Amino acid sequence: MVTEPILFRDLAYVFLAAVLGGSIAWLARQPLILGYVVGGILVSPFTPGPAVSAVRTFEQFAEIGVVLLMFSIGIEFSLKDLLRVRWVAILGGPLGMLLSIALTFGVGALLGWSPLQGVAVGMAVSVASTMVMARLLLDRGELHAQHGRVMIGIALVQDLAVVVLIVLMPTLSALRGDRALDVAKALLFAATILLPFFYLAGRILPPLLARVARTRNDELFLLVALAVALGAAALTQAAGLSLALGAFLAGLLISESDYAHETLARLLPLRDAFVALFFVTIGVLINPRSIVGNLALLGVLVCLIVLGNCAIWTAVALVFRQPPWTALLVGVGLTQIGEFSFILIQVARQFGHVGADVYNATLAASVVTILVNAALVQFVPSWIGRWRVARAPAPVWGLPSARALQGHVVLCGFGRVGSAIGEALETFGIPYVAIETDPDIVKSLRVRGVPAVFGDAAQPIILAAAQAERAALVVLTTPESGRASLAIRRVRVLNPTVPILARAHDLAGRDRLVGAGAAEAIQPELEAATTLIRHALERLSLPRERVLAYLNRFRGAMESPEAAEEAPAPGLPRLYEVMLRGGNLVDQTLREARVRERFGVTVVTIARASGETVLHPSADTVLRPGDQLRLFGLPAQVDALLAGSDVLIR
Repeated sequence: MVTEPILFRDLAYVFLAAVLGGSIAWLARQPLILGYVVGGILVSPFTPGPAVSAVRTFEQFAEIGVVLLMFSIGIEFSLKDLLRVRWVAILGGPLGMLLSIALTFGVGALLGWSPLQGVAVGMAVSVASTMVMARLLLDRGELHAQHGRVMIGIALVQDLAVVVLIVLMPTLSALRGDRALDVAKALLFAATILLPFFYLAGRILPPLLARVARTRNDELFLLVALAVALGAAALTQAAGLSLALGAFLAGLLISESDYAHETLARLLPLRDAFVALFFVTIGVLINPRSIVGNLALLGVLVCLIVLGNCAIWTAVALVFRQPPWTALLVGVGLTQIGEFSFILIQVARQFGHVGADVYNATLAASVVTILVNAALVQFVPSWIGRWRVARAPAPVWGLPSARALQGHVVLCGFGRVGSAIGEALETFGIPYVAIETDPDIVKSLRVRGVPAVFGDAAQPIILAAAQAERAALVVLTTPESGRASLAIRRVRVLNPTVPILARAHDLAGRDRLVGAGAAEAIQPELEAATTLIRHALERLSLPRERVLAYLNRFRGAMESPEAAEEAPAPGLPRLYEVMLRGGNLVDQTLREARVRERFGVTVVTIARASGETVLHPSADTVLRPGDQLRLFGLPAQVDALLAGSDVLIR
């Protein structure tokens, strides 16, 4: 078999460009996608030096990056996240696109464009790149933030709207009533294919993944995950929709299963490689000469996309009652165009709606706005926040000198939880510095003499401004485990020995925060359960010593399930270790086995035969042969479990 050597040479160019550009971006503390795009420009056929020749081939490879990124985002997302922003996405998405088309049409009329060209270009600039936006949200740990959910919801609606725009684009010059029928037929066809598929897939995928996981073969598991992602993407593409939409929906199906994290862990290295290839390919497509030759037209398009879309999407988010700060972040995040704009402007050119100059300028505008958008997302939140703080009418209380801050508390986040902690610290006269991303809160704190720093606690410069290197304690109150984990690691660089307390969203998040370096991570559900147990037992007038002893054991089992067991105490539960050999509990989820309901014991840890350890397993965790279970319960309860089945041994 003879392989074309040019392909591998080009592949080497692409990944060397990604390494070079990514390294420069990392050193400059910029998003990596900026470096990837710049690296692509360096190996473009339009620039001197080594150049990629098989550009079309790499465009096709790059689409795999789109599929894998959106599949992984679907796994990390949940339907609950989308339902929280359904109205601003379903109604606000089309509204914002119509406003963007109308703005472009109006600007085009002033510049002498034909109405047809104005509408065609408006369609192209009204659609943001889901790929770019998702990658920036992931890099900043804001995928689950409110503005991140709104942006993802709007992007998915835009993906659906592209179907309508592609159907309408060829007949803009002679719109007829039957075009509405064509659009309806296209959407009905897509629904006819996709709804049954995803309904059946939701029932088939979890047991399929369970069977594959029981093989304990990492390669087979990865191949199945890839087949699911690529198969769903191919199906939506065949139905006239986008690859990204199908991959995202497939990820959502897996997100509710017990194997979501395992699937994501297998995909991440492959995903990151193809995502880098995607952004390098974007840079390869840009022709610097087309930018120089159409500077005026390019400037108009960039202004429409950056300034116009920012204003439009901010206004749309405000109309749907999003907080002003969230609305502004949504507007800034949607100031770019990408892959779908390429498709729309290409269709417009094929049917004579725009000329070659507009086509090339739109391609150039996509690359320019991607670069501008990455910079805006990086810097604008801090710029605007500092501006708002600086304009405070009341005198601003600045941070004390470096010598004055020693042994203080750094309080990251001053919402409901953070403000309660701050009040307690003030009551006992303990100095603290608050780090907050809401400029209004920062202004209010400084007005009453509390040192406050505006910014993200995950940024080293912000932690340095709060003088975390000399702090006696750091408290993180943000529920977003991604940003909290990053902040913990950054604090550890500045102050390796300082105790760090963090707030965890769930038990899995608590384990991640402790792994990142937190001395203690507080999980609200566990605290609520402990408090309710204590109050319930005290209301029943049980001996306080026995109640406290029980709570200590309960906390120890839930917080440190792998710790050594305390000495047995009569009448109190303890930790037991048993091994699952086979029988009626094997291949069942904890929900199906009903271990807690039938026997009263709690499974706190599962050690797989493969070496994997599952802490605080969910109800969807599947029990497998060879699992080492750590149980919390009374001796009689564990004995009942052992007697009720011949599959467990001590």
